[in-house]
Amino acid sequence: MPKVTKEDALLYHSRGRHGKIEVIPTKPYGTQFDLSLAYTPGVAYPCLEIEKTPEDVYNYTAKGNLVAVISNGTAVLGLGDIGAMAGKPVMEGKGLLFKVFADVDVFDIEVDEKDPGKLIEVCARIAPTFGGINLEDIKAPECFEVETKLKEMLDIPVFHDDQHGTAIISGAGLLNALEITGKKIGEIRMVVCGAGAAAISCSRLYISLGVKKENIVMVDSKGVVNTRRNDLNKYKLEFVTDRNIDTLADAVKGADLFLGLSVANMLTRDMLATMAPNPIVFAMANPNPEISYEDAMATRDDLIFATGRSDYPNQINNVLGFPFIFRGALDVRASTINEEMKLAASRALAELAKKPVPGSVLKAYCIDKLTFGKEYIIPKPLDPRLISTVAPAVAEAAMKTGVAKFPITDWDAYRKNLDKRTSEHIRKIADCGAF
Repeated sequence: MPKVTKEDALLYHSRGRHGKIEVIPTKPYGTQFDLSLAYTPGVAYPCLEIEKTPEDVYNYTAKGNLVAVISNGTAVLGLGDIGAMAGKPVMEGKGLLFKVFADVDVFDIEVDEKDPGKLIEVCARIAPTFGGINLEDIKAPECFEVETKLKEMLDIPVFHDDQHGTAIISGAGLLNALEITGKKIGEIRMVVCGAGAAAISCSRLYISLGVKKENIVMVDSKGVVNTRRNDLNKYKLEFVTDRNIDTLADAVKGADLFLGLSVANMLTRDMLATMAPNPIVFAMANPNPEISYEDAMATRDDLIFATGRSDYPNQINNVLGFPFIFRGALDVRASTINEEMKLAASRALAELAKKPVPGSVLKAYCIDKLTFGKEYIIPKPLDPRLISTVAPAVAEAAMKTGVAKFPITDWDAYRKNLDKRTSEHIRKIADCGAF
C-alpha cells in the first residue's frame, strides 16, 4: 500500500462531493403520489400508528438500522482534544466503515460540550432517533461516566468503541495466543502500559475471559498503579497493586503478557528480554507502537506480537468488531450491549482465525498462504465471513441474556441475508487491496 500523504488525504476528502457520506432515499419519489406518501398527507398515518404503538417506529422508520456516532472531540485518534468540529472527518469515516462492512446507516453527531453531565443529557434527548449509539473519541475518565449513565437511561445499545472495540478484538487475539503458547489464562501475569479508556476496558474484559485481577499490573505516565500512590482516580484504583514495584521495567520482569495502550517506544528491548518464555506482546500505540516490530523480533524469537498497524502481522483493528456487533444487536433490537455479547464477539473472532482462509482474502492482501499460528491470531478485516460469524454470535448472546426484543428463529436464513448485505461492498474494497 502506498504511503498516505497530507496532499492525498486532503484531496480525498475535498474532491467532488465534500466529505465521505451522504443520505439517500430508500423509497420511490418520482411522482406526485410518491411524494404525497413520503410527506403530507400520507406521512400522518405512520405517525399516528407510532403514537398508538411506539414499537411500530421500527416498522415505519429507519430507526432500527440507524446508529448515532457521537463525539465531543476530546480524544480524537492520536490527536488529543482537537474539538468537536475537527473530529468530524473521523466520525464520517466511522460512518463509512459501518455502512460498507455491515450495512448499518449512521448520522455522525459532533457535540461541542465537555461537561459529561450535559453531554449525557444531549445524547439522551436525541436517542429516540436511533437504534443505537456509538460513542467515539471521548476522553477518559469522563467517557466511563457518559457510557454508564446512558446505558442506565436508554433502552437501545450504547457502546464506546474506544473502550470495548480494542478489548474485544485483542481479547480474541489473547485467546488464540494462549492456545498457541500453551499457557492458561488463569495463570498468566499481565502488564498494562497505559491507564486510559482502552486500557481499563481491556483489563476488565480479560478478567471476564479468565485473567486473575491480582495478576494484573497497570502502569500510567507516573509509574505503576500501586497502593503507595495517592493521585489515582476511581477507575485506576480498580487495578491498584500492592506489589513493591514502581516502574514499567520492574513490572514486565517475568510477565507473560504486555498490553500496550500508551505511546511509542515505552517498551525497550532490554525490558522485553526480561519477560517470561513465549511472551505475548500487544503493542497498540498508534501510529507507532510501544516497541517496533523489528526491535521486538530482533530481541525474541519466541514471542507473539501484535500492533494496531496494517503493515505488520496480527493487526488489532476495531473494524473487526463494531460494525458486526451493532449489526447483531440491531437485528434483535437489543436494549443494550452487555458483557456476554462482547465476550461472544471475542470468541467468535478467535474461532474464525482457526478456519481455512478463503482465496479472496489471500488475493486482497497479496499473500500466498495464511494459517492459524503466531503471525495469524486474528482474522483479516476483509474476510467476508466476519459479518455472518460475529453478528449472529452477538445476536444469540443478546437472546440468551434476555435483552433481545425481536428474536431470530431461522439462523441459516439470517446468515445468508447478512452475506448479501455487504458482499458487493467488501468485494470492491478487497479488489483495491485496502486494509
